Amino acid sequence: MKTVLVSAVALIDPDGRVLLAQRPEGKAMAGLWEFPGGKVEPGETPEAALIRELQEELGIDTWASCLAPLTFASHSYDDFHLLMPLFACRKWNGTPQGKEGQALQWAKANELRSYRMPPADVPIIPILRDWL
Repeated sequence: MKTVLVSAVALIDPDGRVLLAQRPEGKAMAGLWEFPGGKVEPGETPEAALIRELQEELGIDTWASCLAPLTFASHSYDDFHLLMPLFACRKWNGTPQGKEGQALQWAKANELRSYRMPPADVPIIPILRDWL
């Protein structure tokens, strides 16, 4: 089974809320909410991939020094295995906007369970809730 490396982030605003992005129509698992991020390309570090994805998907800039490793997800889907490091980030420039048609929502840690998420993201919720 192929392993796919995806880097994700818990963007945390000054009120302690976390940014979620809704997968747009036409993508796998459309309509589900997830932590922003994307695939790590060959030769890229997870941090570099996340910085690139945040610029492309949300129009914001951050730096590797602002990305704190928090936890990771390891989940087998039908046709691939996902390995997803999750970073916490409290500092960025710009206002997040869904540049690829995705809806965005700021959620408090205790509200995260009310969002339908991909199976790989669900085990991250209690870790993130306890950390915040």
